[in-house]
Amino acid sequence: MSSKSIMPLDTFTVVNKTILNDSDRNILITLYQPIIGTISVNFYLNLWSYLDKIAFMSDTIDHNRLISLMGITFKELLEAREKLEGIGLLKTYVKEGEINNYVYELYSPLQAKEFFVNPLLTTVLYTTVGSVEYKRIKELYKLPTIDLKDYVNISKKFSDVYKSTSLINSDSDNIRKKNYIDLSINSNLDIDNILMTIPDIMLNHTKIEEEVKSLILKLSYVYNFNEEDTINVIKNSIDDKHNIDIKLLKKNYQNYYQFENSGKLPSIVYRTQPDNLKHEVTSNTPKAKMIYMFENVSPYKFVCNKSKTDKPTKVELEILEYLLIDMNLKPGVVNVLIDYVLKINNNKLSKNFIVAIASQWKRSNIELVEDAMKFAHQEYKNRTTIKTKTTVTKVESKPEWFDKKIEEDIDLEKQKKIEEMLNGV
Repeated sequence: MSSKSIMPLDTFTVVNKTILNDSDRNILITLYQPIIGTISVNFYLNLWSYLDKIAFMSDTIDHNRLISLMGITFKELLEAREKLEGIGLLKTYVKEGEINNYVYELYSPLQAKEFFVNPLLTTVLYTTVGSVEYKRIKELYKLPTIDLKDYVNISKKFSDVYKSTSLINSDSDNIRKKNYIDLSINSNLDIDNILMTIPDIMLNHTKIEEEVKSLILKLSYVYNFNEEDTINVIKNSIDDKHNIDIKLLKKNYQNYYQFENSGKLPSIVYRTQPDNLKHEVTSNTPKAKMIYMFENVSPYKFVCNKSKTDKPTKVELEILEYLLIDMNLKPGVVNVLIDYVLKINNNKLSKNFIVAIASQWKRSNIELVEDAMKFAHQEYKNRTTIKTKTTVTKVESKPEWFDKKIEEDIDLEKQKKIEEMLNGV
């Protein structure tokens, strides 16, 4: 069933699958909110509000009431729900009928310790807020260091305080507890085939647990490793007992990536334009298609498509990381900038040239793809005006979206190229 078919009168019930407290609220705001956004956190807190402290399940409520309470659109609600599902805070079930009924199961956010050892979450948080803010957030959850070398532990044991008595049978069936959802990803890697390439004499296959396989897939996803890279890292992470050393595995992933990327940690070069900054598709014009492409292709993939390669060069990756992390430009805006520079600079990505333009865009607070296209258009006009005044006759090429007739239908060959690019997203 399509999530777009939710109607205002469709009902929902909130089911509490965990134990929630004020500590969870703080973690949602400080650790999860930078990743999923304020609307998603607000959605979660609103669902939580339908439960009292001991309730397992809420009353049945219609979505129109929730929309009115939150002051958002249905599109924003669906996006918020999907982000909560993807990050492991919510599961959604639906029973179809004249009025559809949804069940929203709430799960706990990871505690700080578990959050900061999760490679997916820490990478996304780091690349979203930057290194300075990441360190500040992490400091909030560090335990204070107290020197106890001159102190003596005088705490009593249980047996010192409580008298023994007859015991009753302990039963923990159906008792509430903290409940979490493990993050799942869609990976092109076949972990079983990867492991089978490593001979038994090197790796003890019988001792590999599903949790280890899952971790390998997550780490390869974070670092964007292919099958060959993944095999090499695993081989270098096998201990003298022929088992995969988890601690060494994590370290080798990071070391290998940093070696290949000038010592930098994984970046957001693989992410696309944030959903809340995307243009609503209302037409099928060439301009609308170009905006859609810029918004839904990652800078990494965009550069690959432009250079017709499987992987950007180290210099190109450094440029992307600088634009996305140091300059904090949005992925869609970076795509427009790359496209613009390639067109006016003979298909060359010169960092100094790009940074000069990016600095101007940053000062102008350009976040939307359409605004970036307009800004580039104006920049191009300014450049041509200056060249005309200085009697320079060289004609520069320009992006196809600069055409004055951009709203008109384009020829079949150009349309085919755009469709091929969109299909490659």
